[in-house]
Formats: sequence, C-alpha cells, structure tokens
Amino acid sequence: MLGILRQKVGAGSSSAMILGQSLQRIRPAASGLRNYASAAKEMTVRDALNSALDEEMSADPKVFLMGEEVGEYQGAYKISKGLLDKYGPERVLDTPITEAGFTGIGVGAAYYGLKPIIEFMTFNFSMQARVPLRSSHSAIDHIINSAAKSNYMSAGQINVPIVFRGPNGAAAGVGAQHSQCYAAWFASCPGLKVLSPYSSEDARGLLKAAIRDPDPVVFLENELLYGESFPVSAEALDSSFCLPIGKAKIEREGKDVTITAFSKMVGYALKAADILAKEGISAEVINLRSIRPLDRATINASVRKTNRLVTVEEGFPQHGVGAEICTSVIEESFGYLDAPVERISGADVPMPYAANLERMAVPQVEDIVRGAKRACYRAVPLAATA
Repeated sequence: MLGILRQKVGAGSSSAMILGQSLQRIRPAASGLRNYASAAKEMTVRDALNSALDEEMSADPKVFLMGEEVGEYQGAYKISKGLLDKYGPERVLDTPITEAGFTGIGVGAAYYGLKPIIEFMTFNFSMQARVPLRSSHSAIDHIINSAAKSNYMSAGQINVPIVFRGPNGAAAGVGAQHSQCYAAWFASCPGLKVLSPYSSEDARGLLKAAIRDPDPVVFLENELLYGESFPVSAEALDSSFCLPIGKAKIEREGKDVTITAFSKMVGYALKAADILAKEGISAEVINLRSIRPLDRATINASVRKTNRLVTVEEGFPQHGVGAEICTSVIEESFGYLDAPVERISGADVPMPYAANLERMAVPQVEDIVRGAKRACYRAVPLAATA
C-alpha cells in the first residue's frame, strides 16, 4: 500500500514520509482465512462481509483496511479474520484509539487514489475528536467536511473513493453513548452515499459496491446481525457479484399496506407481516438497503398499490429516515393515501441502560403490527387512547 502511495506522490515527498512514519507502527498477526464453496446455501452476515473484503482486496491492490483491532485481533467482531495474514501489515492496519487520526489518514490516502476502508468499532466513535492546544478535529469532520464535499468543491476534479464501515444503532446493554443510529445524520449530507444491509446477500453485494464506488460511502452494519445466517444464492457467491446503490428490495409482496425498514428492522417487519397475514392483512415489506440515495420510485410505486404506509427505523423520530420517506410520499403520492402515514421509530430519549427500559426505547414487532393495523383501520387510533 505504501509503495503505491509513494509512486503517486513521489518517494522523496514529505507527504509520503509522514504517512510512512505513521503506518510503520502497525503490527502484524497471523490467522487462517475461511474458504467458501460455491455450493454453500447459507452464510452469516459476518462471513459475508469478510468474504467481500477478501475478494475486493484480492482484486484491487489499492484497497486497504484500517482501524482499531482489525489486524492482530482479527477485528473486534471478527469481520477481518484472516486478512492480515493474507495481505500483510501494509494493507491491514491496526491503529491507536484515535478515530480522528486514522479517519484523516484514510481520507488523505483516498485523495491520492488509494481505496481505504475505515472501520469504526462503532459509529458512535465517529464522533470522537483529538484536542490539540489550539484546535479540535473529529472523525466526522473528516467524513463531512473533507470526504463528502471535496468532489463538489473541486468542480469534480477530486474523487474520494473511501468506505467508512462498522456497527450502527443499538446493540444490547451498552447505554446511550454506544447505541445511537446515525443513518439520518449521514444521509442528510450531500456528497455521501449511505448503505445499510440486512441480509448476508445485502452485506456482500452492497459492501462490494461501496468499495468499487468512486465516492465516499458510509456503510452502516448492525452488531446483532453479524451472527445471523441467511440463504445466499449462487449468483451472490460469485466474486463479480455487486448490488446497485440506490435500489431497494421488496422482501415480501403485499396489497394492503407498505412497510419500509432497513438493517435489523427488516427482520422485525417481516415477522410483523407474518402476524398480520394471519389476521387478513397483506403487508408489502421494502428493505431500503440504500438510505442515500433513497429509492423513492420503489417506495412510491408500492404506496400507490397498497394506499397505506408504515415506516420503521431504530433512530430518533425527529428528522429521521422515516420522516424523509413520509415527505416523499406526501409530495409524490398523496392522492393515493387512504390513511395517515404511521411512523415507528426509537423513543425520543437517549438509550436507557436498564434492559426493560431499553426494550421500550427501540421498535418491537408488536409496535409494527399495531402501526399497520392503525393504517388499515383495524385498531383504535393512538389519539383516541391518549
């Protein structure tokens, strides 16, 4: 990786020397890399992400991975298992606990034509800053003010092919400072693409698309999904497999109500749809996959068929992803709505630590079921129970 960068900037330049000195502190490790047979029928999300990283690093020597514990420890969640042993310490880089530092290094490397993948142990840490004597810079400053805006500010002359990835949203019992969903934060910023996979096929196809994309991509995973197994098609196992950015997937077709969701909430929406079907309500479930760009066409086409909409997300209700979807439907398909839009979201409070309160603060399957019933006039409206 350093060799490529030195060819770009010149072996004697101060930029190469500074970056070289920074990266020489990286330490190696060893581990075996998992192999996948073409006949595999199921794959965990963890293995899907690992295989996507492996294949893209193998296909393009400009791709490298950087973050805390990605090398020797094989990744905090074992997403990078075996990659250090296969690609070496110049392409799998363990960093100190300094998100602002390695995020900035990654953006700088992308300016010079490399393809960094920056791993945050959690996207909550993308807020972290270093505070020198006279200034303060955070990781999100590099993401927003450097990566996202450079293409526009350079009149299209500078591309920043970088991926910021890691777990996003609530896990379990980790409190307010480690449980926030940042989908709406990053999706509000022009210049970024924001992806959030649900299944193993999503994880493989979208991560490959993110790495190959010439623009900065925020890739929001879910810690609780890493160990979940999903069926994977033969097509998805091919190394050339890639999903289009900006295209949602209809996970389940229906005719009575549209339910939109992303990440872990897709699974909850599908469970809710099963319950609703037993009560004679046919729900169409849309897996957004891409938060920015948002597949407005698929969402509106579904609403024009079902005439009802329920949006589901883990994040806060105000200015959320669901709010943006509601606005899109009001602007483009208002005349097709037969009921008010229902928004199911996290509670408008910091995440509680107590397990019973934590469960109340994030959407549950029964919340989605009740929302869909209200949209179909099969339940008492919330206002009537207040």
